Amino acid sequence: MSSFEADPEVGPERPVSMELLEGAPVALGGPRGFAVTRTLPNRQRRMVGAWCFLDAYGPHDIRDSAGMRVGPHPHTGLQTVTWLVAGEILHRDTLGNHQEIRPGQLNLMTAGRGIAHSEETPPRNSGVLHGVQLWVALPHADRDMPPAFAHHAALPVVALGGGITATVLMGTLGDATSPARIHTPLVGAELTLAAGAQAAVPLDPGFEYAALALDGAANVDDATLKPGPLLYLGSGRSTVRLATSSPARVLLLGGEPFEERLVMWWNFVAREHDEIVQMRADWESRTPRFGEVRGYDGPPLPAPPMPLTRLVPRGRVR
Repeated sequence: MSSFEADPEVGPERPVSMELLEGAPVALGGPRGFAVTRTLPNRQRRMVGAWCFLDAYGPHDIRDSAGMRVGPHPHTGLQTVTWLVAGEILHRDTLGNHQEIRPGQLNLMTAGRGIAHSEETPPRNSGVLHGVQLWVALPHADRDMPPAFAHHAALPVVALGGGITATVLMGTLGDATSPARIHTPLVGAELTLAAGAQAAVPLDPGFEYAALALDGAANVDDATLKPGPLLYLGSGRSTVRLATSSPARVLLLGGEPFEERLVMWWNFVAREHDEIVQMRADWESRTPRFGEVRGYDGPPLPAPPMPLTRLVPRGRVR
């Protein structure tokens, strides 16, 4: 997914242990485009572990529309993570991958030194679209690795007790470890809560965590979490307590605090302003760096103009 903004950050730093982070509405593709809510990067916090971008969308009724249509666009220095609650998305990339994803499956694209892809609702679809798109920043040692793509049709599910089960997208939660390749210690999991569920979910005290309600409402410690904002939980926790009176789904994200300073601009993650300038130039001039997405019926996305001031590397909090 493309940020469709020159700078995807949504705007001073306040050290907190637990805070509700409101999202910013964004229309992918312009004012009449596909509506999403962006909670990372945020005014208060730019990252949770290596998770550096989070768009949530839906549920959208797309029976009378084209649904999602995001034309070919580039990425560098990150992994894109696609997770659906409902619906279908068709992914194409410059490595020649052509993969439809459905709920319960994971699409993981590792951009490395450069890749491009498109995302769209396939012609035959269920008429609804609901999910999240996330980015994971690659550490310095891996940021220029060759691009790669993996589709995981089956992921481990673990019962956490008290009416809560977890599907582990990335990393490890409880006794379950995802097959998805990670480059820093982190975790991503969808927690499914039955009506009346109540349990303590095990956490790694060395990680920082955040939670996003995907469907329904849940009590997370002393906070009521509904779809929309991201609840930052802080670090140093060995558990977090979840409860609900009706069925709910919660996305749990965590990871070791990411201490490298990054420049995030448009769809690129880099370390310096001049790297971004080169990435943009390579995309606009169609050098072999990003390749060509074949099969998408539409033009590639143009890069926005560079800002008038130099981009400055920033840490994980503001």
